[in-house]
Amino acid sequence: MPVLDAARVIAALRGAFAREVSREELLRTAAEKIRAAGSPYTSVYFYMLHDNELVLEAYAGRATDHVRIPVGVGVCGTAVATGQDQNVPDVRAIDNYLACNTWTRSELVVLVRRGSTILGQIDIDSDAPDPFTPEEEAAVRQVADAVAILL
Repeated sequence: MPVLDAARVIAALRGAFAREVSREELLRTAAEKIRAAGSPYTSVYFYMLHDNELVLEAYAGRATDHVRIPVGVGVCGTAVATGQDQNVPDVRAIDNYLACNTWTRSELVVLVRRGSTILGQIDIDSDAPDPFTPEEEAAVRQVADAVAILL
């Protein structure tokens, strides 16, 4: 069973949407609720696609200097360039890795899509090596799908 309870996160997002919160607040709510699941969710970032660049619109956890990432650069940019989610068990093994901080050991990037259109992504950093199971990834995908509908 995954650590992340996607149904609880989605319920919180629906509640925020019903209150007609801003896009930024909706994304921040999602980031905070995911991070609140605890380990392995060290930091959660929402990068949204603007032309050929991912722009950080909300996060929970450690701050990052990477507020803009070109498509194709790093794990985040690779996810958009390839159209595939990225589950990286050891970030030190990635040549073009953009380190948000020195403690991160693994990363999960799940694309936020509406149909075939990529809107952005949920980027999760973890201090634990290889913590993201297929079940964990599926839970994050459920949240990403809900975010896509509510944006």
